[in-house]
Formats: sequence, structure tokens, C-alpha cells
Amino acid sequence: MTALADLHTHTTASDGQYAPSQLVALAKRRGIQVLAVTDHDTISGVTETLEAGASAGIRVVHGVELSPKEHPNFHILGYGFHTGTTALSDLCEKLRAGREERKYRIMDFLRDQGVEISLSEVEALAGGEVIARPHFARILGNRGYAKDNRDAFDRYLDSEDFRRKVTRYKADARACIEAIQDAGGKISLAHPYQMGLPDAELEALIKQLKNWGLDAIECFYPKYTPRQQAFYLHLTQKYHLRPTGGSDFHGEAVKPDVQLTGYTLETDWLNSVK
Repeated sequence: MTALADLHTHTTASDGQYAPSQLVALAKRRGIQVLAVTDHDTISGVTETLEAGASAGIRVVHGVELSPKEHPNFHILGYGFHTGTTALSDLCEKLRAGREERKYRIMDFLRDQGVEISLSEVEALAGGEVIARPHFARILGNRGYAKDNRDAFDRYLDSEDFRRKVTRYKADARACIEAIQDAGGKISLAHPYQMGLPDAELEALIKQLKNWGLDAIECFYPKYTPRQQAFYLHLTQKYHLRPTGGSDFHGEAVKPDVQLTGYTLETDWLNSVK
């Protein structure tokens, strides 16, 4: 059975603009029937999202987005996991601690670039437990150091110099997959194009991930070209994986060009649990 679903969204629990209940309300207005909140490295927004979804009549799937260390912009989405104490919750705590340490390194890096902002500004904007680069980007824009979030990343937060000097703890892909599996969840590879791998290298990676437990590839995404989408769908068929899809919605203040978007997807296999 198919449903109009957005399986890749973010809230104030990580680097999104809207609180979980606000995101659910927006999804309701957009006619979305199944929503996964996939905050970076945290599952803290799951309970609020479930409660809001029950009130709004929207099926909410537990979600998380993890960033394996093997490649830049390598992201894995976890769905339908238990929210108690698991290997996944333990991993999320390690990742949160790593982000907490990194925020000081980001501040040092920006000062070296001649940028003078206060950490308290960033923390106030973040509000939640995860402080991420988009929070810094918004402050850089507000203070006139960048034209917008994209410019802030290009100039400062995703430059080669930044990636070399500012690091944080990340687990490898197999550890991320096993942590999600330990919590009873399903695993999808998010927006593969962002890694910038040639097709052959990407296919080899997907084959390895499949051996470790990958269940799906994010085949529907607003920024894909028709060729990319066709290739990812081909890979799901070749390796017997499921196609997923999502907008990667963060909110207009974070990603002005990305709207909450529903895709017609088979979602019963996600088996969200409580």
C-alpha cells in the first residue's frame, strides 16, 4: 500500500527551523500522510513528533540521520527503531558529545578567518541539544559575513581548510548500520550524489553496504537530475533494495529553496515501533 510520504526532514532537535509539533502541522497542511523526522545524530525529537502525529492523523516513523566517516557528505538514514537504550542511543550520545566539542573548534576557526561572533548567539539560535553548521551559517548571514547559508558554507563552513582543521567524532558506516539494526530499525542511503563518487565507486559502496544490512536507497529527492534518479532506481532493482524519498526539509530560514514534499512511496515495510 502506498502513501504520500516525506521520509527525510529535520526539526529544532538538530538543525531544522521548526519544532517537531510545528513540522507535523505543516505536513498536515501539505497533505502528507507519512512523515519521518530524521534529525542529525539525535532521536530526542521522536516523542514529540509521535504525539503530534497521533493528534494530526499522520503516521510518524522514527528516524535519524547519521554521517559515516568514510566520505564527505555520506549520510545514512535510520527508520522505525526502538527509542529505549540501544546501541543507536549510545552512538547518538557519542556523536552529540563530538558536536559539543566541535563547536569550540568552529569558533576558533572562524576567529582565525577574521569572523567575530559569539558562541552564545549560536547556542541561542540552536535551542536543541545538537549544534550544527547551519546554526553557524545563519549567524554568519545575520551578521553580514555571508550573503546566505550557501555562501557561509562555501566561504567558511565547508571549505577545504575547514574540513582539514575542524573535525568531530564519526563512526564508520558499518557501525552506523549495526547500531540502527540493534535498535530494530531499517537503513537507507541518503542523497548519494552528495558524495560526488563516480557511478562505479558508488555502486561498489552500495554493494558493500547491502552486505552489512542496507535496506534502501533514497531515490526521490528534490535536487536529483533525471539521470541520477534513474541510476539509483536501477541500483535498488539490481541489489534488491527499497526506494525511499524525502525533501531534506530544514525550513525556509535554513534551506530557502527546499520545501516539504510528499512522494508516493510504499512505507508499510518500515514497521515503525514504539
